[in-house]
Amino acid sequence: MSNDFKRTDRISQALLRKLAQLIQQEITDPRLSRFVTLSAAKVAKDLSHAKIYFTVLNDDPVVTASILNAAASYLRTLLAKSVTLRTVPQLHFVYDESIEYGKRLSRLIDEVNPHDKDDEQS
Repeated sequence: MSNDFKRTDRISQALLRKLAQLIQQEITDPRLSRFVTLSAAKVAKDLSHAKIYFTVLNDDPVVTASILNAAASYLRTLLAKSVTLRTVPQLHFVYDESIEYGKRLSRLIDEVNPHDKDDEQS
């Protein structure tokens, strides 16, 4: 029986869980919103790099990305102390645009096919 999950998938999930805690507890930059959500992680096969996708509520994603990328080496050091890996990947934070894309598509569908109150009552 083959493994259902690849090793990189398990590592990416572990990185997401730990990074979510570390960002909330350790990053003290006042420009950073408290509403940063990590949505996904893509770890390279050789575990040298990891792209961490995030979303942010009511804040500029460019500023948030620059803050997180500036703190990436510090977060990597904290990860190395708490996660048992031979090499901890270099972290690259990328804004996840899929949620905005989904909202835009939903808005376009609603414009084309508006809901009538008469249809809902019958």
